[in-house]
Amino acid sequence: MTAVPMKPARPRWRETLGLLAGNRTALIASLVLLAIVVVAVFDDTFAPQGPNEQDIANRLEPPSWSHPFGTDDLGRDILSRVILGASVSLKVGFLSVGLALVAGTLIGLLAGFYGRWVDDALMRLMDMLFAFPAVLLAIAILAIRGPGTSNTIIAIAVVYVPIFARVTRASVLGVREEVYVRASRSVGASDLRLLTRHVLPNAAPPIIVQTSVSLAFAVLAEAALSFLGLGTQPPNPSWGLMLAEGRGYIDLAWWLAFFPGMAIVITVLCFNLLGDGLRDVLDPRQRTLMAGSAE
Repeated sequence: MTAVPMKPARPRWRETLGLLAGNRTALIASLVLLAIVVVAVFDDTFAPQGPNEQDIANRLEPPSWSHPFGTDDLGRDILSRVILGASVSLKVGFLSVGLALVAGTLIGLLAGFYGRWVDDALMRLMDMLFAFPAVLLAIAILAIRGPGTSNTIIAIAVVYVPIFARVTRASVLGVREEVYVRASRSVGASDLRLLTRHVLPNAAPPIIVQTSVSLAFAVLAEAALSFLGLGTQPPNPSWGLMLAEGRGYIDLAWWLAFFPGMAIVITVLCFNLLGDGLRDVLDPRQRTLMAGSAE
């Protein structure tokens, strides 16, 4: 009998991307998010006008060919401000979640891997932060540090550190006693090598899903804080700030609040849909079912 040659296994990351591409909802959400990020990065190229160019003669003009999203009370083009506001809102979201991801993952790794008094000390500190309602904690931080984009990033990051710490710790607790971790420890592998080569890669899937979900809530948090006057300050465009500016004209000029509001809704919805897709792809049981159905 001749041996049947076995197909070489695809790299895990390629298999993951293939399964994610097979999820139509997650794929569409990813493409929409990619388009939003590209527009935010190259905002000056896509924006028809500057964010604060005024045309008083055409103030409160409804959507038209010359101004597809209309103009505000100062004659500024709403489309341009929505595009330029995307860079502010997404910058706050990505930077705040990035800081929380690094700090929370480090805390969760140490707490879950070492346990005992390290776990007790770090998790009690996280419990103290987690006890405060998220928005109230962010408002308190901004009340101390003052309003502004940079302080908003810090405030949102502090709010999400306990969440990443809890998710990481739970994942590490399920990984640290696996056979491959104990085998590496028995041959003298250092704690740093165990954490970076074995524990973190295998505990990463829930952290990745949490990152996508947290990005959605970070965009919402930035909008809420800017709406309250604690986040991005005028005349800089921000979706939440534009909502606040359009609140007084909701009956007279609905487009002032509608378009930045829709930008927030679409962005948050896409992050959540991407998070759902990542959860299905990265879950071992669901991944096996999806891989089997794809064959």
